[in-house]
Amino acid sequence: MQTKLSPAYQQTKQGQEAEAILRACVHCGFCTATCPTYQLLGDELDGPRGRIYQIKLILEGEQATPTIRTHLDRCLTCRSCETTCPSGVRYGRLVDIGRELIEAQTERPWLERVQRKALRSILPYPQRFRSLLAVAYLVKPALPISLAQKLPPQQGKRYHWSPKPQQRKVIAFDGCVQSVVTPSTNAAAARVLEKLGIELVRVAQAGCCGAVSQHLAAPDEALAFMRRNIDAWWPLIEAGAEAILFSASGCGVMIKDYAQLLKQDADYAAKAERVSALAKDLSEIIAETELGTTHIPAHLKKVAFHSPCTLQHGLRLAGLIESILQKAGFELTPVANAHLCCGSAGTYSLLQPKLAQQLLANKLSHLQDPQPQVIASANIGCQMHLATAATIPVVHWIELLDQALADPLWN
Repeated sequence: MQTKLSPAYQQTKQGQEAEAILRACVHCGFCTATCPTYQLLGDELDGPRGRIYQIKLILEGEQATPTIRTHLDRCLTCRSCETTCPSGVRYGRLVDIGRELIEAQTERPWLERVQRKALRSILPYPQRFRSLLAVAYLVKPALPISLAQKLPPQQGKRYHWSPKPQQRKVIAFDGCVQSVVTPSTNAAAARVLEKLGIELVRVAQAGCCGAVSQHLAAPDEALAFMRRNIDAWWPLIEAGAEAILFSASGCGVMIKDYAQLLKQDADYAAKAERVSALAKDLSEIIAETELGTTHIPAHLKKVAFHSPCTLQHGLRLAGLIESILQKAGFELTPVANAHLCCGSAGTYSLLQPKLAQQLLANKLSHLQDPQPQVIASANIGCQMHLATAATIPVVHWIELLDQALADPLWN
């Protein structure tokens, strides 16, 4: 795609990066066929090609408008278009840049500003989020049904783990929301890895991966989270930790991007590149090992696996977890249109509830129609979103594997 950046962006790193991405696009339109919002709305401006064109206009000097902002807000950043694109356009990065430009040029209504600031001020901070949830549980009977349904089941503190020392060590990425809402996930991961001779080491000083801030057009805030995590992990990396392991694919995509996002930072560029290289999804470690004997509880035998967009389009690990579960003896049910987003998409389900609910209904129909006994996913956001309306349990896939590897007397 031909571009002619306005003088305001020609010499900026942001403008130069966006121009390089734009020039890769040949405007073929293949991406529209796999875009969830285009399928729902049928508007070219609510598809990747249309959004790319709108971002191009801004970079070429057009004034950003609330209408353009709305079209970019409706993007899930699911990156299904990237999987489809024959030219390798880095759409996810381009839309982040576009949102940053629009945020600088337009002013949102005050309610939107408050809502976005609240999300950035609460979700990335586990203690704040935990306190808010505690209050929400107390007043749950008085909450509107639509809001009360979003509250996840309480798990308490019984899932804290104390792994036995092992020769192989990997760094655990606890994350923010997952560490509060489903501590069972990383506890299950620790038990499974221990059986495989791998120690999952927690790092208390690490925190949010930065994705919430990054995708809400607060890049400086996101970079601060990234630098803090790198500082927290670095002693263990120097001591020989073989990987930084994440069990939430949404966080994993962000950590994989540290190298790109910090490449201009003289103090952190080399470290960020090392961190991104070490970052691995839990499934990548487990796929390399022999599981041994499994005992699958009868009520968990038939599984519908929801592959998060961040797993299949961001990390490009489509099919890996499914193969692990099948190898362990689970029966996977077919899922139609598995490439489409469930509507969670980080904060999307809160900021774009109408579209998110349409996508959720479609996804649950495809997951539940073959009558599985349980739905499994690989990302906390998807897991929580699906659970608000699913008629069967929704769990992280590692919890299924943990049960399959447990002593059958305890199943």
